[in-house]
Amino acid sequence: MSETEGDRDAEAADGADVRVLLVERAGCHLCADARAVLDAVTAATGVGWASVDVDSSPDLLEAYGELVPVVLVDGRERGHWRLDRTVVEAALR
Repeated sequence: MSETEGDRDAEAADGADVRVLLVERAGCHLCADARAVLDAVTAATGVGWASVDVDSSPDLLEAYGELVPVVLVDGRERGHWRLDRTVVEAALR
């Protein structure tokens, strides 16, 4: 895990004010794709993002277990499985 990824995970775990949250699972190839999309979107907009492992919490697992990756913007689900960059960009406006 890179230092940046660790920082994102720590922010999510600490409950910091995060606008974009990726709910993911280790070993998930679609999650890797979603990370790349979020890196591009947030680099263009200047908004940071954080991630959390769906398997780290029974509540997350119940809500999103079959949908990962899931992207939430301002606490609202904006997509799952295959992330649409334009949807995330629109949600950040």
